[in-house]
Amino acid sequence: MRFESSVLLPNPSVRHVILDVLQAALAAVDPSAAVQRALQREGDLLIVGDRRYDLSAYGRLFVLGAGKAGAPMTQAVESVLGERITGGLVVVKTDHSGPTERVRIVEASHPTPDAAGVEAGREILALAGGASVDDLVFALISGGGSALLVSPAEGLSLADLQGLTATLLACGATINEMNCLRKHCSGVKGGQLARAVAPATLITLVLSDVIGSPLDVIASGPTVPDSSTWADAWALVEKYDLVGKLPPAVVVRLQAGLRGEIPDTPDESDPIFAHSQTVVVADNFLAALAAKAAAEERGYQSLLLTTFLDGDAASAGRLLAALAKEVQASGNPISAPACLILGGETTVQLGSNPGKGGRNQEVALAAGLALQGSRGITAVSLATDGTDGPTDSAGAMADGGTVARGAAVGLSAADHLRGHNAYPYLVASQDLLRTGPTQTNVNDLLFVFVEKL
Repeated sequence: MRFESSVLLPNPSVRHVILDVLQAALAAVDPSAAVQRALQREGDLLIVGDRRYDLSAYGRLFVLGAGKAGAPMTQAVESVLGERITGGLVVVKTDHSGPTERVRIVEASHPTPDAAGVEAGREILALAGGASVDDLVFALISGGGSALLVSPAEGLSLADLQGLTATLLACGATINEMNCLRKHCSGVKGGQLARAVAPATLITLVLSDVIGSPLDVIASGPTVPDSSTWADAWALVEKYDLVGKLPPAVVVRLQAGLRGEIPDTPDESDPIFAHSQTVVVADNFLAALAAKAAAEERGYQSLLLTTFLDGDAASAGRLLAALAKEVQASGNPISAPACLILGGETTVQLGSNPGKGGRNQEVALAAGLALQGSRGITAVSLATDGTDGPTDSAGAMADGGTVARGAAVGLSAADHLRGHNAYPYLVASQDLLRTGPTQTNVNDLLFVFVEKL
């Protein structure tokens, strides 16, 4: 995978450095390599983290999973465990499949769930439910799994879950908040896949796409204890004033749960987790460290500021510009040539008639407006999965000329930002980043590169 080379910057050598840094970040969180690092096998001895498993003690070995990185993660497990695998099923986003030998890969829709995801959920729950105490089950979990692994809770339909997803995407809820509600409307999320697997032994390998890697939020935590409750879910309905916006059946279910009429998702005290291990094999911090090292190798002083960035995308773009201007003006917190790195995931609260774009494109366009007329500064916002919103973009760059390039073809950067319509603007200004599916997913990476003037 390589970045498309049409991004326009005044200094081609700077552009080349930036793309090399982004490439290094993605290479560090390659799902196949991450899984193979996590699994060490010597004959029948399998070492996963700090635990040892005697493969000869298990009758069957199944591989289940969901997420955008499911195909390379499955391929890696097959390369390690090969002949020991009985079978399995992993659901991935459309166009994210890959060849496998013993585990079937199926595709479904993301970010809005579809019938293929429901069928995958049904089959995965059936496989999990068929596992016995003598079996070993691997669960491969990565970002996107919430939309891809679907099992409507009793009383709900696929249309209800689609309505729930659309409402949550539009209201500006964080991924933690979205997944709290998703878990309480599902028959597989929030530890319920682990319930189906028990009493078999369960090993979950996670590629984290959530800030701080809370296990019960990543892909809505199908195999781990759930820390959220019915009360938490209803509090979010009230926070975002969703009663009249959610499908009625969803509201009915949440209210019933709040009254104690429906059991809550399993928490850490539940015995179903007695024979379960979970390992995070790669995350945003690992990618950010690799980017930092790559920038330093190319002569930039580098500083990783945070991997916990969240909040409004446009505000994050203005923050990038402010940080860069400070470096240029005072040499604080580091002097140019400098690379500042932030990781996390921003949000966009859409208006009534939004245009086309994604959170990373919105970050970049806001940064471009704030950098108008500046020299020697480039802001970058990248979705590590290669898909930013419902577009073919992985994000965008912006510099002091982004506004002028758009204006030259009659476009207003401010108007496009207000209308959440960054994509057509950034196409015209030649600031888009395109990678195609990267087969990984560890949140977003944001950068400012500051040259020495």
